[in-house]
Amino acid sequence: MKNTLTAAATLMLTTSIASAGGVERAVPSVGLLYESGDYLELNFGYVSPEVSGTQSVTVSAGSQAGADSGNMTKDYTQLSLGYKSDLSENLSLALIIDQPIGAAVDYSGDTSYLYGGGGGNPEGSSASIDSVGITTILNYKMDNSVNVYGGLRAIRTSGEVSLFTTYEMSTSEETDYGYLVGVGWERPEIAARVALTYHSEITHDFEADESQGGSGSTTEFSTTIPQSVTLEGQTGVAADTLVFGSIRWVDWTEFDITPVGYEAATGDALVEYDDDTITYNIGVGRRFNDAWSGAVTAGYEAENDGFSGNLGPTDGNTSLGVALTHTMDNIRITGGVRHIWIGDAETEAPAPFPEGTTFSEFEDNTAWAAGLRVAVNF
Repeated sequence: MKNTLTAAATLMLTTSIASAGGVERAVPSVGLLYESGDYLELNFGYVSPEVSGTQSVTVSAGSQAGADSGNMTKDYTQLSLGYKSDLSENLSLALIIDQPIGAAVDYSGDTSYLYGGGGGNPEGSSASIDSVGITTILNYKMDNSVNVYGGLRAIRTSGEVSLFTTYEMSTSEETDYGYLVGVGWERPEIAARVALTYHSEITHDFEADESQGGSGSTTEFSTTIPQSVTLEGQTGVAADTLVFGSIRWVDWTEFDITPVGYEAATGDALVEYDDDTITYNIGVGRRFNDAWSGAVTAGYEAENDGFSGNLGPTDGNTSLGVALTHTMDNIRITGGVRHIWIGDAETEAPAPFPEGTTFSEFEDNTAWAAGLRVAVNF
């Protein structure tokens, strides 16, 4: 029961839109540490968000209150790979490759809408963040059903921004390192386990090529991918029935993107968050027979009510999802889909508007996320 239900459970916990305004793309899980024997999984995700907002203040005659941003998000795909191998009876090694953060923003709807306020020719703006993460984990099983694990994480990140025709910025591609540590407990006979994992922050020191009003310069700034704590758990509650869930805290107040030239021109960060996030997921899995099992899940992240960044103007979310797993000998294929109701958000107007002025409101937005996992035990 454990293997067939866990496939659907872990897929539904990780197939989601990002929290914290859309910058986080991959939600890390250590579920593969509990797979029996050697194990390989390939994951594909597709997310289709619809996020639009309305300008709240008038900037100029060509940029009036009421201008619509149009859908400023792009559909995106997520790929990841996980591998776990037993080195001995008590020791195992895991490798995870994913895309931890990202952004794909395009304000090209109503050209009178100004991304983030300010002047310039409002011809639409765009921004992107790309990343690849590699995590290695060493897991040790004790004789009392407890396991301890730790490892290293490397993340390579780059980004670029174009705001109207007045400001452009592209960063160097930087690779930096952090770590994770955790402790777990498992009772395989009742499909029960709990895992508590800490991921350290990772700081990138970027070199940026900035162009403002036709003049360019090379500057430097730092961005911290924040630390997080994740509690994952599951247990069998009846024959062929599993309850699972997770609670995750992320220190998003430590994350900001503040290029030197942009800050000098506007007095603001390009991206920053006023609050940390706590995200909850819960679900029920059911095995129908030896070949088929399924799961339903619900997720919730509370709204923080502070200002959100223009790269991801969302504030919290609520979601419902379903997944289905087909087992063929040692191969499991799991598909899932999740609908997300995105929390309403506001962005802040830059100078010369007074601090705390709302620039735009983003309301009644949604997203669909779908995932596919192919897993092999060997």
